[in-house]
Amino acid sequence: MFGDHFANPSFLYLLLLIPAIIAYVWWKRKTMVTEVKFSSLEPFRSTSKSLKERFKRIPVALRLLALAFFIIALARPQDVASGESATTEGIDIVLVLDISGSMLSEDFSPNRLEAAKDVADDFVRGRVSDRIGLVIFSAESFTQCQLTTDYTVLRRLLKEVKFGMIEDGTAIGLAIANGVNRLKDNKAKSKVMIVLTDGVNNRGEIDPISAAKIAAAFGIRVYTIGVGAMGSAPYPVQTPFGVRRQLVPV
Repeated sequence: MFGDHFANPSFLYLLLLIPAIIAYVWWKRKTMVTEVKFSSLEPFRSTSKSLKERFKRIPVALRLLALAFFIIALARPQDVASGESATTEGIDIVLVLDISGSMLSEDFSPNRLEAAKDVADDFVRGRVSDRIGLVIFSAESFTQCQLTTDYTVLRRLLKEVKFGMIEDGTAIGLAIANGVNRLKDNKAKSKVMIVLTDGVNNRGEIDPISAAKIAAAFGIRVYTIGVGAMGSAPYPVQTPFGVRRQLVPV
């Protein structure tokens, strides 16, 4: 009923509390009894017990039973029918995401940034054993999430990414260099960086070509994904009358 063994069997010692509780309840009720003297008990012999009197101990019994099951649950009963060993070779991956102002262009729905985040989220959900980190950049770059296999945390941090977290600009080289720092000392046999951006480098002390050469020196493969359509796209512009969409070349 409770499996083959327990992961935390020491919790089962807590079951000794149950007889102690029963003894305490019995003693407490006995000390609360008030004696009343009658000349004869004959008038009460034909009186039947009410339902309340018959079932008065059931609530206490149910509470003790619930406590027993709770203690057993803490002991974590486990049932092992068979065992299987599996060896997987994970990849270390850093997603480098552009959050500059141009990523608000609406040639994708609702805009480039959200479309890129959706693509990155789909990618993360498709992984199994790879460690993945997240670097975001505009004029500067910082690590939003360290390399992890906790995809729930990673996806939550990805969802929180938005324009305005960093000064505006497009420092692609600086972002790649940041990704290199996350990967260069790792022992993984395969190290990958995926850069999602819509523009050309216009900020930062490191140009993208130099940063890519540094990545290659550490055995890091860099893949780039261009976000955006050709031609022009609506872009939200703040005016005295509120936010208006204006077509800008992309």
